[in-house]
Parts: sequence; C-alpha cells; structure tokens
Amino acid sequence: MDAYDKGPTARRSGPEPLPDRLRGPSPDEVPEAGHVLEAGQVPEPDLPSPSLTPPPLAPSPSPSSAVPRIGLSALSLRYQIAAACALVVVALVACVHVAMVFLHVAPSNTVSKQYGRAVDSWIYPEFEQNWKLFAPNPLQQNIAVQARAEVRTADGGTRTTGWYDLSARDGADIDGNLLPSHTQQNELRRAWDFYVSAHDSENRPNGLRGQLSERYIRRIAVLRLSHEDGLTADGKTAAGKQPTIARVQVRSRTTNVAPPPWSDEKVDPKPLYREVPWWTVTVADRALDSNSNSNSQGQGQNGNSTRARAASDGTDAR
Repeated sequence: MDAYDKGPTARRSGPEPLPDRLRGPSPDEVPEAGHVLEAGQVPEPDLPSPSLTPPPLAPSPSPSSAVPRIGLSALSLRYQIAAACALVVVALVACVHVAMVFLHVAPSNTVSKQYGRAVDSWIYPEFEQNWKLFAPNPLQQNIAVQARAEVRTADGGTRTTGWYDLSARDGADIDGNLLPSHTQQNELRRAWDFYVSAHDSENRPNGLRGQLSERYIRRIAVLRLSHEDGLTADGKTAAGKQPTIARVQVRSRTTNVAPPPWSDEKVDPKPLYREVPWWTVTVADRALDSNSNSNSQGQGQNGNSTRARAASDGTDAR
C-alpha cells in the first residue's frame, strides 16, 4: 500500500523508526560500565566530575583595597632620601664617639698620643670616663691631701696655720661608719686626682680644666679649714670677730705601702710631698663657706674625733 491508502491497515506517513540496534542512545541515557558501543553509535564526551572542578579565580584587588604602607616606605621618595641621610649622619657620629671613648679609656698608644688634644676636647666635660679599658697596676701608695691657711687675726696681723691632714679627717669619719657618705669617701680624692690630671709637674694648668680644678680643690680646702680652730672664711661668727682665712695652700703626701712580711721587696719609707702655690680666697669661696655655716648651725661640733694634723711640722708657723 502506498502513502495514499486509507484504512486501518494503511501505512503512516513519515519514515519508519530505526531498529533498536541501529538507534544510538538518547542524550539522557548514561552508558553502563563496560558497555561496548555498537556500530553507528557515537560516544558521548566525558564530563569532569563536579568535585574536581577548580574554584573560580578571585578578582584582583583594586588599588584602594591594598594593604597600606608603613614606616619609611610610606614616605615619598624625597623624604625617604632625607631620612636615609639622617640615619647615615647619626651612624657616623656614633662611630666617631665610640672611637673617641675607646682612645680615652685605652692604654697610652701612638694614636692617642698623636690625637690626644682632639680626644680630650671631644670627651671633656660631658663624656668624662672614670674607668680604663685594662685594669691598671694595683695602687701601692697612700696619698694624703693636706692643707694650711694664712689667716688675718682680730688685731689686723697675719699668721700661717700648720698643715691639716684632710684625708685623715675623712678616714676618721669613715672608720666604724657602716654607711659612709659619698662625699666622705670620694670628694677629696677625686678633687686631687682632677687637679693632678689637669696640671703638669710644675703645677701649670692645662687649659680651662686646670683652672676649674684649682677652684674646686681650693673651695674644698676653705670649707674644711673653716671648721678648724675657729677659723672662718668671712671672719663673722656669733662669738665675735674670728681669724679670717685669706689664702690657702694644698699639698699631697705620698708614702709607699709597706710590703708584707714574707716579701723580700724593699721600698723607700720616706714620704714624697707635692705642694701647690698659695691661692687667694675669693668672694665666691667665702660665700660657699657662709652657706655651709648656716646649714650646719645648731648641729654641734665634734672637735676630738675628726681633727688631724700631719706630723711633719706639728706647730703653727707664725
């Protein structure tokens, strides 16, 4: 029958469906494992597993959301250069300072001798060091600082006192004292060391430090002597007119420490003296003594425990 036949047995229009063996799988069908494709079938492309799909790439951050810069990197190029130059200058100054301090505390050498003035001008007075890089030889001498005064008496005359051992007075104050003051232990010793280091062997000052050391040791001597035998720097006391200190003189008495009994070492027991010239007491020295007297008034005077004299002359030279 052709396409125009009618009736229940008439053939439907359109192509006849293909047999199952010639028809490929539908798009929704998933082939079973181990399934062999037949002739004419087209294999479906393998799709990746959803679990193996890489996450989507995050969008690149915009400049406004970037981490802000800190420190020198936050500065502009001009200010970065200025900061770098400042750091270089600070580093150079620090290196020079360390070198100067090293030459100051190191033992005497060629460099420190050649540039001694430059080192001293850098160190003093702000960076003075009271230590040495290598420990010196142990001190084997006893150095006592002594002073005497030229005074004007109440009748207008003058007289010279004997030598007062100021170091012995400090030693008497320290002896038996569990908590001695810094002044009792170091003031006089440091003042004399300061004077010796700032003067040559002929007592000529080395610049301004020499003059400063003279004023320092002179005022200490005036202050100490004003409490001996009723002497005052200004001549004014509650009891009436007293002898006034017009000039002072200081000296050191150096004696060698005796060796122990088991040693065969021989030392000279004779003391060595170094005297400085007479110094005139100034108005500033008298003012310091007046302030000291006003502060210590009413405390009483202990005259038998701290007054000591050198045994070299013993009496006043009149």
